Amino acid sequence: MALTLGAIGVVYGDIGTSVLYAMKEVFGNGHVVFTPENVYGILSIFFWTLTTIVSVKYVALVLRADNHGEGGLIAMLALASTAVKDKPQLRKVLVIVGILGTALFYGDGVITPAISVLGAMEGLEVISPASKSWVMPLTLVILFVLFYVQKRGTASIGKFFGPITLVWFAVLALLGIMHIATNPAILWALSPHHALIFMWTNPHTTFVILGAVVLCVTGAEALYADMGHFGKRPIRLAWFWIVMPALVLNYFGQGALLLKNPQAVKNPFYLMAPEWALIPLLILATAAAVIASQALISGSFSATKQVVQMGFLPRMKIVHTSVKDTGQIYIPLVNWSLFAAIVLAVVMFKTSGNLATAYGIAVTIDMLITTILTFYVIRYGWKYPLWLCVAATGWFFIVDLAFFASNMMKLFEGGWFPILIGGAVFALMLTWHRGSELVVAAQRADAYNLKDFLQSVFVSPPTRVEGTAVFLTTDIDITPNALLHNLKHNKVLHAHNLFVTVRNHEVPWIGMGKRLEVHSLGHHCWQVLINYGFKNDPDVPAALKALYGLGFDIDPMTTSYFLSRNNVVSTPSAGMASWREKLFAQMHHNASDAADFLYLPSNAVVELGSKVEI
Repeated sequence: MALTLGAIGVVYGDIGTSVLYAMKEVFGNGHVVFTPENVYGILSIFFWTLTTIVSVKYVALVLRADNHGEGGLIAMLALASTAVKDKPQLRKVLVIVGILGTALFYGDGVITPAISVLGAMEGLEVISPASKSWVMPLTLVILFVLFYVQKRGTASIGKFFGPITLVWFAVLALLGIMHIATNPAILWALSPHHALIFMWTNPHTTFVILGAVVLCVTGAEALYADMGHFGKRPIRLAWFWIVMPALVLNYFGQGALLLKNPQAVKNPFYLMAPEWALIPLLILATAAAVIASQALISGSFSATKQVVQMGFLPRMKIVHTSVKDTGQIYIPLVNWSLFAAIVLAVVMFKTSGNLATAYGIAVTIDMLITTILTFYVIRYGWKYPLWLCVAATGWFFIVDLAFFASNMMKLFEGGWFPILIGGAVFALMLTWHRGSELVVAAQRADAYNLKDFLQSVFVSPPTRVEGTAVFLTTDIDITPNALLHNLKHNKVLHAHNLFVTVRNHEVPWIGMGKRLEVHSLGHHCWQVLINYGFKNDPDVPAALKALYGLGFDIDPMTTSYFLSRNNVVSTPSAGMASWREKLFAQMHHNASDAADFLYLPSNAVVELGSKVEI
């Protein structure tokens, strides 16, 4: 029950605030004529959209695709790429598709906090029309405070997320029941024939409004992304017993209100409440919007860390905000970049209605990508028959494609904004990944084989000094530049030498039992491979403590860590376009310090530089 309560607060905060604006956008754009038949048809479309996309696709199917208990687009990508590892070209395409989906997640991450908080604060206009001018300033103040407190971590306030969101869903259900009671016949909209009749008689209108209907499933991806925090069962229990009933009751209550008073379309959610309850409802809605935003911000930190581990973004400063939960992290660069983009979105679009035109394209692309990756997981990973895989994912692909096509109509009205953000992040990811490959290739071209080099060194061995030298290298087989410079300038070799390579794998976690691979090179020299999953924290000194059981101890007082700091220089070559090489060189220069990223003790690190031309 505790996990279910937590899931209500973290997983469903986003989809829980969609009631603030989804119905308003469908009826407020003027495409749907106010008739009882049309209201019934729209409510039926809402209900069956929630059922098809959330209940069946995500809760029933996608949650089954866990990667060692973890979920999310990165975990799904790892599963899919592993399933087709014997098909290198297909695997490469799937990796690019998965990384594109992750990049678009940041575009969604800009729109969601902006539209949620704006939608909540627009309740001020219902309380007092004269308060309209305060909506945007107060929204920006709330967002600034939210991003400012991120550095303190979510542990202290996270325990309130579940209870507050539970109260929010209870209020949603209560408001809905109040208005359904005035027109119980509205529940007949649960029948799919109302949706089918509406779509049959209004095909063009149906296609147009799908771009607004998709707002009712905002945050559906969070069900899968947060699976590792709560598990499948609590997420499913929370959805079927609390979240979905509350959402459906509220939407149907809004429908009953609109049948009685079509003028309520300007803000059907707030106009459901009696006048005395407007201020408490505004406060509760704002709290729910902040919680929804918090979940997405935390998700952005986690996704960034995973992408860095997979080699698609440079190292960044990562601050752990909890001594107990390694998943609670804070990334300053991501935090304030996200805040700047959100402020830009609020200032540019001004209202939740305008932001709704920007929302949809990025999230529907992510839904499509999830469906595509799911197909390859169940076909090649789980070895299900082709016809069953096509049947299981084909229908969802058609539904996702319909929503995407409808949202593309909003491209020039605002949909370009999250696409621009996602596209920029995608370009950075591909540039970093390709640039890193070019650096490794350039180093290999001029490098010596480690085993051969050590054999030549010990023909006439240099002076050995006490202590242990740990040489960090990106390629396990080549001689680190730091070793070459140390021998050239200091003309000594330590009594014990470890050549350490950190390798990240496409699984969330790698336990300590499989963390180290050690091979002796003779003369008290060893090759050490340290394996990490994309959710592990790369702590080299902690990993090397396991060597004690292999014959010797790493004494912190007599151990030095040697790093090679590369100065990347762009040259006219066939590597990348000149602007991409210069961009990579700048990203490489601004990457956080490797010693900090790998938790190396600052007083025991020796950095030796070298120039690498790409």
